[in-house]
Amino acid sequence: MELADTLVEDFDVLDFLHQMTVRCTELLDIGDAAVFLHHPGAGLHSPAPCNPAPGLQQVLDAACRQGPALDAHHTAQPVAPRDAAGAAARWPQFTTHLTQAGYTRASALPMRLRQDNLGSLLLLHTSDQPLSADDLALAQGLADAATIGILHARTIRQHHTVNEQLHTVLQSRIVIEQAKGILAARRNIGLNHAFDSLRHHARDHRMQLSQVARDVIDTGLTPTSTPTDLSP
Repeated sequence: MELADTLVEDFDVLDFLHQMTVRCTELLDIGDAAVFLHHPGAGLHSPAPCNPAPGLQQVLDAACRQGPALDAHHTAQPVAPRDAAGAAARWPQFTTHLTQAGYTRASALPMRLRQDNLGSLLLLHTSDQPLSADDLALAQGLADAATIGILHARTIRQHHTVNEQLHTVLQSRIVIEQAKGILAARRNIGLNHAFDSLRHHARDHRMQLSQVARDVIDTGLTPTSTPTDLSP
């Protein structure tokens, strides 16, 4: 199942979300679907609509500012109004774009797991009948599966990032230790004084300490003495 593909190494979140919207249209009596993700300071946006038609894009743009997708995200509750007139009064601008694009109604499910509130899943209807309770439960299940998948992929990326950072720190330390030894032998000074020379050179030239160390090893750079550099 595509919603479990976050375990693969070449996981593509945009393709993942696109496949989710396609499955929604196949399994539910709706015309289109779109995922909305929230970014702090930027609000909701829809990265992967099911259908690139201009009318749908206008609906999605309006849904970022008003409508069931926004309400489902804010309340973390399903939003599935059965009264079309009430929905039009509640979201006049969104409803205008919705009907102009040929849709009859809209509903939305939250994408949230405990304290992680990712966004919402918007369902766009082309029939006069609202979704049944079973279909809404199915849609929520799809939204929940996608939420778990995205969070799992995020955790894996963060884990990889931490591992990469730790590896970089370890490698930098090895390089610095090597440069200390080379500089100490080259200038006949102590290891502590050699490290002081590396550190002062890095500060004076606004360089990373690890880069100065690499220059000592690779290019023969010899930082000048520090005031305390007196003996081996």
